[in-house]
Amino acid sequence: MSEWRRELPRPAGLIDAEAELFDRARHIARTDLAPLAEAGEPGRLHRALVAAMADAGLVPQLFPDSHGGTQPGEVSALVLCLLREAVAIESPEAETALAMQGLGSYPILQSARPEVAQRWIPQVADGRVIPAFALTEPDAGSDAAALSARAERDGDGWRLSGVKTWISNAPDADVYTMFARTTPDAGARGVSAFLVPGDSAGLGGEPLDLLSPHPIGTVTMDGVYVPAEHLLGEVDRGFPVAMRTLDRFRPSVGAFAVGMAQAALEAAIDHAATRTAFGGPLRDLQAVAHALAEMEVATHTARLVVHDAARAFDAGTEPLTIRSSMAKLYATEAAQRVVDAAIQIHGARGLERGHLLERLYRDVRAPRIYEGASEVQRSIIARRLYG
Repeated sequence: MSEWRRELPRPAGLIDAEAELFDRARHIARTDLAPLAEAGEPGRLHRALVAAMADAGLVPQLFPDSHGGTQPGEVSALVLCLLREAVAIESPEAETALAMQGLGSYPILQSARPEVAQRWIPQVADGRVIPAFALTEPDAGSDAAALSARAERDGDGWRLSGVKTWISNAPDADVYTMFARTTPDAGARGVSAFLVPGDSAGLGGEPLDLLSPHPIGTVTMDGVYVPAEHLLGEVDRGFPVAMRTLDRFRPSVGAFAVGMAQAALEAAIDHAATRTAFGGPLRDLQAVAHALAEMEVATHTARLVVHDAARAFDAGTEPLTIRSSMAKLYATEAAQRVVDAAIQIHGARGLERGHLLERLYRDVRAPRIYEGASEVQRSIIARRLYG
């Protein structure tokens, strides 16, 4: 960072403990996690990175102390957002690995039998177990109620068959939160949620190669047996299990996007201060100065919307879903614009393979799609406007 910018920025409006958490997470991400993430195999699960985050105390921040974490009581959505933004500024790869420890396991934490949750969640919190959230199918992405994977009765348990795709941490996850249809032709009311260990007989899959270096793949189920105690929640009530998890995590997807926007903004500010053109630094050109101003406004506004949604979730303030949708929609779309503008300020060098902005440009695209595409978020918001 340039000498004229000695202090790293932090979000405003935080109490001391929240600000200290943000600063510590960003420091760990910058000094320890980013170099480790860069040394990993792109697009594959990075167990050493997850273990390092657990050892540094970041993963336990996602879980209550009753289940091996460090949070007293229910984990704050704002804490989740602060962690995701802080880590994302320094390493989107590390941020994704951190977030997946939460997303893949929260249905287990929230809806499993107590003895089942106690068996799995502490291992996730200490980085020994890698979870996955397996909802999407080849023909059921944004329309999650159209799932076709089947769960059929087998004695007291179930047999699962079908295909999941674009699943983070697949096919190498140690445990899956799996959603399958238990009642045909019942839409969202006929879906149930299950815990499926990664070494279950009949479970397979393969990795997928995406634009961003994200560990993601397919999961195949060929009569995978699931005992009765691995049902998450109630039969045919799996959709609310998924929605409770997504309502909690959608604001933090926005926080991930804010972190990438902040990284791009800082890079653009530094470049505009040190790069000379037409007899002076780029920042003296009005077009560049105004672009930087718009990037700052977009990033700051996105952060405010994200924090509003997180604080509303923590307070139980209704309506929660519309706030989560607004946070994810605005922050992910704003981050795309900010990263694009940062590249424009850098010129061709911002597109060189391995450049920070080249990596951000690949990473920033996916959040506008997963956990509900931007178009889905707009539809949710519009429906809520009419009650």
